[in-house]
Amino acid sequence: MSTIKACLFDLDGVIVDTAVYHYKAWKQLANSLGFDFTEHQNEQLKGVSRVRSLQLILGWGGVNKTEAEQEELATLKNTWYVEMISKMTPAEILPGAKEFLEACRAAGLKIALGSASKNSPLILERTGLVAHFDAVIDGNKVSKAKPDPEVFLKGAEELGVQPNECVVFEDAVAGIEAAIAGGMKSVGIGSPELLGKADLVVSGLDKMTVGMLNEL
Repeated sequence: MSTIKACLFDLDGVIVDTAVYHYKAWKQLANSLGFDFTEHQNEQLKGVSRVRSLQLILGWGGVNKTEAEQEELATLKNTWYVEMISKMTPAEILPGAKEFLEACRAAGLKIALGSASKNSPLILERTGLVAHFDAVIDGNKVSKAKPDPEVFLKGAEELGVQPNECVVFEDAVAGIEAAIAGGMKSVGIGSPELLGKADLVVSGLDKMTVGMLNEL
């Protein structure tokens, strides 16, 4: 018998897909510096911090900048990114995500967001999902990045449940590792080859049912 009492969700790639906006903002920055930035290069930035991403992009463009200049460029990129996500709509929620959140709520499960993005509250507001979450743990509340389990442990704490009563939904290897480190069950959203450490892997939340949680 499952003792799952709460579901903790990563945001990007699980509930919504903001990767396209990161790509557009980085491309705009690269173009402003006189070189291009490709989708292939963008793939290499998945799960990489903003500062490290900028360093890689500058390297690809053969551009040298001081630490202070790099900080300015990273801030500029984020400003453009925030402008873009400020125009997001509920139409950008990934297939099945809203329906699964509603099914979890109907089943009496508690729901938290566990995301490194400091822009999570804005994205939830723009997509009309704020009311679907009992707790939001984002980059403003944590200091350690996944695979450290801090973001999920804080989520469990705010929901008033034990880690072993939680299941984490993640699309990144580091997120699955964070769930395991925190003593939680995990569902990978994406490729079984990549996310094989998860207890279950599905292609999206449109393939999930609350009943499947009892089998984890």
